[in-house]
Amino acid sequence: MALGGARSQSFATFLILCPTSFFLGILFSLFPYDYPLLWTASIPTEANFLSAENHLRFLHASPPIIARILHIVIAVGLLGFFIKLYRPSESNMLFDGASLVLYMCGFVVYMANIVKGLRVVSSGKYDVELVEGELGVGNRDTNPGDGNLLGRNDSLKVLSASNTILALVLVGVLVLQAGQWYAERKQIQETEQMERENVIAGKGSAATQRTGGGKKKL
Repeated sequence: MALGGARSQSFATFLILCPTSFFLGILFSLFPYDYPLLWTASIPTEANFLSAENHLRFLHASPPIIARILHIVIAVGLLGFFIKLYRPSESNMLFDGASLVLYMCGFVVYMANIVKGLRVVSSGKYDVELVEGELGVGNRDTNPGDGNLLGRNDSLKVLSASNTILALVLVGVLVLQAGQWYAERKQIQETEQMERENVIAGKGSAATQRTGGGKKKL
């Protein structure tokens, strides 16, 4: 039973690590476009914004099968968490619970910022999209081109920042899973050490008893 539970936990960890690493790979492929917008001391040029914009439009125009595969991979990660948190131990509650919170935070960033940002970039109507959102919540004093709205360049920077936030969240998931593996490994080593010490102590006690019994016979 214990062996089967260990195998189930290992398979569930595999289901978590693979999607997380997959998403980090996607974000790494976007890093050449995000780096000039956020991480350089020099001011981004128009060519930097144009290359990032064209790449994001290309991504958003991908065939529907691409988005479906992405969502299936997200679901696989959630399945791994549900398997590990079914009848959880204290270790599962601590590490896997925190990992699931980070995973869901990443999902919220993806849905709220990245998906919406890709739609705005594809349409090319940056401030218009924001104006419609403002009108939806009752702000009637907002017009396209107002200075308080995000334009093209700022919207692309927000998307790049969202990618960075998502990458940090996913790295946190990997760190927590590695921490759980290390904690469980140390616990197993300590348990084995205690068992070896108990066996040695038991053998010493038995030898003492045999020696004491022999002396009494003499």
